[in-house]
Amino acid sequence: MNEELRALYQEVIIDHGRHPRNFKKLEGYSCCQEAYNPLCGDRLTLYLKLDKDKILDASFEGGGCAISMASTSLMIERIKNTRISEAQQLFDSFHHLVTAPDSGADVSAPLGKLKVLGGVRDFPTRIKCATLAWHALKAGLENVDHDKSVSTE
Repeated sequence: MNEELRALYQEVIIDHGRHPRNFKKLEGYSCCQEAYNPLCGDRLTLYLKLDKDKILDASFEGGGCAISMASTSLMIERIKNTRISEAQQLFDSFHHLVTAPDSGADVSAPLGKLKVLGGVRDFPTRIKCATLAWHALKAGLENVDHDKSVSTE
């Protein structure tokens, strides 16, 4: 990746980390899922408003590192108004993006802006920060026990 593109990606992450979008408690939510990363101290609550097979709206509250906040903010922008099945596919694509060795193949085509987080694969301790919200999303969509927090451990 050239330096100009790397700098642009870093700006997007910093912007979403400092000024996360959809950072609020969602009124009338259908699902609420807590998540915690004990390694970094990231903690968030993800709110989803679902209608049959679609995610109508989403938001979050919490705190954490810039990677965690940016990933959550970008994830929510991407999953709003998508089918649940598409969001589940996005989970798989995002997880592959941040954990698989860079093969040069564009397997993350549906991720859009989330591609900026692909560089965390080079920093294994940051992968859990980037995937925390995604694990909360997956647990929430799978109707996992919502009284229990999802953890990266």
